[in-house]
Amino acid sequence: MQILNKWLLVVLLAVSSTVFAADLKTAKAQGWIGEQQDGFLGLVKADAPADVKALLAEVNGQRKSHFAQIASKTNVTPAQAAQVFAKEAAERTEPGNYLQDAGGNWVRK
Repeated sequence: MQILNKWLLVVLLAVSSTVFAADLKTAKAQGWIGEQQDGFLGLVKADAPADVKALLAEVNGQRKSHFAQIASKTNVTPAQAAQVFAKEAAERTEPGNYLQDAGGNWVRK
């Protein structure tokens, strides 16, 4: 049952994260933002344009909401839901885009 819950979580989060796919994809490809280990996006470059920062805040807000929804439906904590998503997001990250390593440093995939 836990495995089914985790896959349900991954599928729901993957579908919901495509709302801003084009803008998000561009911002990632340009190296402004990357996937953090906690399931949220982070700024790779502090001097990112305001629209990129706004996109990051909006997507992270949506992710937080989805993590809470999935957690309540699957009997896990929001942090656990976010961790499952973070692993899947890292796997889906395009080569050349940024991921956060265990030490909090940004590295290219």
